Amino acid sequence: MSSCCSVTRRSRHFCSLKLKEIPSFSEFFRLQQCRNFTNSPKTAPAKPTYLNVFDRKAKLLQRQRALVGNSSGVFDYLKDEVGFIMADRVIDIKRDLSTVLDLGCGKGYVMKHFNSSVVGSAIATDSCQELLDSAEVPEDIPTHKILMDEENITFKDNYFDLVVSSLKFVKIEILLEEPYNLIVNYYSLHWVNNLPKTFSTIQRCLKPDGAFIGAMFGCQTLFELRCALQLAELEREGGMGSHVSPFAEIRDIGGLLTINGFTMLTIDTQEIKVAYPTIFELMDDLKGMAENNANWRRKIRINKETLFAAGSIYQQMYGNEDGSIPATFQIIYMIAWKPDPSQPKPLPQQRPDVSLKDLDKLK
Repeated sequence: MSSCCSVTRRSRHFCSLKLKEIPSFSEFFRLQQCRNFTNSPKTAPAKPTYLNVFDRKAKLLQRQRALVGNSSGVFDYLKDEVGFIMADRVIDIKRDLSTVLDLGCGKGYVMKHFNSSVVGSAIATDSCQELLDSAEVPEDIPTHKILMDEENITFKDNYFDLVVSSLKFVKIEILLEEPYNLIVNYYSLHWVNNLPKTFSTIQRCLKPDGAFIGAMFGCQTLFELRCALQLAELEREGGMGSHVSPFAEIRDIGGLLTINGFTMLTIDTQEIKVAYPTIFELMDDLKGMAENNANWRRKIRINKETLFAAGSIYQQMYGNEDGSIPATFQIIYMIAWKPDPSQPKPLPQQRPDVSLKDLDKLK
C-alpha cells in the first residue's frame, strides 16, 4: 500500500514540472553515460582482500586495562598452562635454535621456560608496551624486546630458526643480521584480521627448515556462553547481537598454512574446561585475561534482565552437579616447517603391476 502511494506522489510531481525541465533524449543519454563511467570498476575504490573483523585499537586498550587489574597474575592460569605446553614442544625440537622469535609474547608465558641449552638468542615482540615491559625472560639468554604488531611484522627474509606466537610500531633492521630458526606464537593469532598475510610473513622470515609453533582459540571456545547469550537475547529483546568473538576452525588453519608454503604440518586440539560459580565470574575472568569481545559489530552493553536470563539459561543447560558452570576453551596447536631440500619427501605414487583378481596365480 505504501509503495502505491509513493508512485502516485512521484507521478504528481512529474506532471507539475515545466516542459523545459524535462531533459531531452540526447541529454538523458549523456547523463547516463556519465553515471555509468562514474560507477565503473576502474574508478571504484579498492576493497580490502580480507575481512576486517576485529577492532585492534579496542583490543590494545583491553590488554592495557587488564594489566592494571591483573598485576598479581590471578587471571593468567589458562595462559600459563598453554605456555608451558608450548615450551615443552619447543624443547622437543632437537637442534640448535640460535635465533628464536616470540611473536606476541605477552608476559613471557612461553619464553620464561627456556634456557641457554635450548635457545641461543631471542627476540620478544608484542603490540602492548606495558605487557612487553612486564614480560619475564630468562637471564641466561640474550633477549631483545621489540614493540611490534602481529599484523605488521618487519623482519628480513630467512631470519629465524623458530617462531613462537603467544597470545606505534618500530622497524628493527639493525637487529636483523641472521635468519631465524624458530618462530613461536601464543594467544595472539585469534585476534589477527589478515591471518593469511601473517602466515606468509612468518614463512618468509624463517630460515629454510625453520619451524613455526603457534596456538590459538578454536571455534568451540566458549560455546556455552555464546548459546546462553543468544537464547536470552532472543527471548528478552527479540533479536541477538555479537557478544563472543568468532574463532577459526582447525581445517581452515591447515589450509592457510599449506597455501602459504608451509610443509610437514602437525595440528591438534585440546579442550580445557574451567568451572566458575556463575556467568558473572566467567565474564570477569575473560576481562582480566583481556580475552573479552573485540568484534567491530559488538554491542556496547547487555541489558541487566538479559544478562540474568543468560545466567539462568547457562545454569540450566550446562550446569554441573555442584552448582558451578563449565566454560570450554578449545586450543588449536600447530607446528609447521619451511621447505628445505634436506626434509623427507613422500615417495612417488606407485602403480600396481598385478591385478587383485590374479592374486591366486602368484607363487
